[in-house]
Amino acid sequence: QVQLVESGGGLVQAGGSLRLSCAASGTTFNGYTMGWFRQAPGKEREFVAGISWSRGVTYYADSAKGRFTISSDNAKNTVSLQMNSLKPEDTAVYYCAAQARESPRTVYYSSYYAYWGQGTQVTVSS
Repeated sequence: QVQLVESGGGLVQAGGSLRLSCAASGTTFNGYTMGWFRQAPGKEREFVAGISWSRGVTYYADSAKGRFTISSDNAKNTVSLQMNSLKPEDTAVYYCAAQARESPRTVYYSSYYAYWGQGTQVTVSS
């Protein structure tokens, strides 16, 4: 059974950085896409970044471009999200997710991800 465990959230001042990690287990992830989503209070869950496990192709929401970097370590089965120049509006619970396909048509949509972590809180103070 696929399990995803996030770590690395916390409290940071605006302009600061955080690195989130997702430890993935339970299957071989070749052919999977890994994604990071976030959900702020009172808002819908939104896509942040994604990466195809086999090809290493990356995808970003407009809000993340130029500030966030998603990467994977296939040997360690981990996916990371390096977040720089953080803003108060980045405050949210961040979730790691996995879907068993590699397609640019589905990477952005939470409904295609069958596996989710428990989430980690990121709070950016102004």
